[in-house]
Amino acid sequence: MTLSLRPLDPLQDAELLHSWITHPKAAFWMMQDAKLEDVERAYMDVAADEHHHALLGLRDGVPAFLMEKYDPVHRELVGLYEPQPGDVGMHFLVPATDTPVHGFTRAVITAVMDELFADPRTRRVVVEPDVTNKAVHALNEAVGFVPEREIQKPEKKALLSFCTRQQYLAARGVAI
Repeated sequence: MTLSLRPLDPLQDAELLHSWITHPKAAFWMMQDAKLEDVERAYMDVAADEHHHALLGLRDGVPAFLMEKYDPVHRELVGLYEPQPGDVGMHFLVPATDTPVHGFTRAVITAVMDELFADPRTRRVVVEPDVTNKAVHALNEAVGFVPEREIQKPEKKALLSFCTRQQYLAARGVAI
């Protein structure tokens, strides 16, 4: 299995994304009632935003997950924590499937973290999942994230967590 990433095309990929983010299992994405036009508009906004980027994850060349990275100095977490130089925010979505592959979601978060840390400027990855999303908390912990505290965002109560490059490599069993 080969995982790769490419820039998201908001118009070309909108129908696929719409099917992913409106699925009941994607409730934490908070776009359950979105129409196709809403998805197009949301990702056109992301494409035009220098501080927010969306990438489509491919499994053996076939679209299989979504990754977003953002600058927490300018997006998502403004005023909710004290950002440090080299902080990068991240979201990822693995769509619901009738044929789950054991270990796939863990492979996805690993590919996402590899992508983020491929940039030498990235010193720490920041996430803010919903406090009730226990499955993603476990995945985050498995790749080295350490929860700091709960924060109140406009749309949810979130668990602010951080993962440094060193924590990620240690979680992967890579000698530092």
